Amino acid sequence: MAQIKIKQIKSRINCPKVQKRTLDALGLRKMNHTVVKEDTPSIMGMVKAVSHLVEVTKA
Repeated sequence: MAQIKIKQIKSRINCPKVQKRTLDALGLRKMNHTVVKEDTPSIMGMVKAVSHLVEVTKA
């Protein structure tokens, strides 16, 4: 499968708890932290939920 890079570009402060848990599930702990994940429908659903906080590129 293809891989994607997910980078947190905005702070999680004042975000709803659901979005904070989604960032944790993606493995993003702080700003400018980058993780590489598989491009699966479940991962893309999580990215869509926090799309205003993250930046996605192909790995």
